[in-house]
Amino acid sequence: MRMLAIIALLTAVQVAPAAAQRMPHDDAMKQARKFLAENFIADGHNDVPWEIRQSAAMDVDRYDLRTPAPGQTDIARLRAGGVGVQFWSVYVPGEIADSGFARVQLEQIDIARRMIARYPEAFVLATSVADIEDARRDGKIASLIGMEGGHAIENSLGALRMYYALGARYMTLTHNVTLDWADAAMDVARHGGLTDFGRDVVREMNRIGMIVDLSHVSPGSMSDALDITTAPVMFSHSSARAVTDVPRNVPDSILKRMQKNGGVVMVTFVGGFISKRMRDWSAAADAENRRIAAAPGDSASVRAAMQAWRAAHARPHATVGELVDHIEHVRRVAGIDHVGLGGDYDGTSELPEGMGDVSTYPVLFAELIQRGWKDDELRKLANGNILRVLKAVEAERDRLAAPQ
Repeated sequence: MRMLAIIALLTAVQVAPAAAQRMPHDDAMKQARKFLAENFIADGHNDVPWEIRQSAAMDVDRYDLRTPAPGQTDIARLRAGGVGVQFWSVYVPGEIADSGFARVQLEQIDIARRMIARYPEAFVLATSVADIEDARRDGKIASLIGMEGGHAIENSLGALRMYYALGARYMTLTHNVTLDWADAAMDVARHGGLTDFGRDVVREMNRIGMIVDLSHVSPGSMSDALDITTAPVMFSHSSARAVTDVPRNVPDSILKRMQKNGGVVMVTFVGGFISKRMRDWSAAADAENRRIAAAPGDSASVRAAMQAWRAAHARPHATVGELVDHIEHVRRVAGIDHVGLGGDYDGTSELPEGMGDVSTYPVLFAELIQRGWKDDELRKLANGNILRVLKAVEAERDRLAAPQ
């Protein structure tokens, strides 16, 4: 009996490595590039319109995407990364000290639309699934507009409708600031989720065919929106809170509701949201900064002490493996039909090693292939799930418009 147990153990030792063996990286990269040459990425969030505002003073011509751009996005790198559908974020900070959110929002939509129009050989403005299909047939990058922050409607459903008329096809209910009608993840929860007006916003978005985006909102706002919506929702750029416990990520309780709702969580690449090591380092740095600041000494000594701490404690970088851990967690909890990609390029400097710009999606897909993902699963992640959501939102708009 003992000999049989030893033989079984030896057999397991011989078989296990072969079963767990990863495809060589070079082979996986070749397969990833082949897959993306035959398929395409539909990405939920890219902030290059804000980059144009900040670094080129809103001068779309000066920020030339036909040449290597100073940021993380240009046409050649989009092509190299296999991007075929892009939601361009028309972000407006909730803290902006300006004449009003609406003016800045209109300027950002103007930047996005002028940017898309400037490159007709590469981009096509898309406001429907039919537009996306036409763009893909023509080999163009279907360009959709996504609003980041419901503060831009200034408590007006009329403004919401006009943004839709200008091409916005999703709206993130909040950014980082709690609104009169919705709690944000990174701010004080004043309402316990959505107010009555916040629920009206969700209903109106369903009616006009705008996707409800729940990135940036509190779990209470997520839950209330899911209670009200009759169309699938999206998270344009969020990751899994069970893997990295930061307020911007999605709790499992919400992930579990995606199957019934039909929505999609587009996992973001932001290092601070996907890497526990980076989160822990930031927490330690904040604690050390507070400790040093509270100790006796002038400002120069405080700066020197903090510089010494940082020199002794190198800031970690996120990895592709950590990003895939989030993708696979969303897949396990929500299901393969409810996970997508929202890179947040040109909205962050904290990107996984080897994924510093939009050309690097093959690096991510190589890691997924090495972990055993099949082509049909990769297609759902790359574009299938978000395209299904877009179709369902349009179908619900049409249902609500039909005579009752």
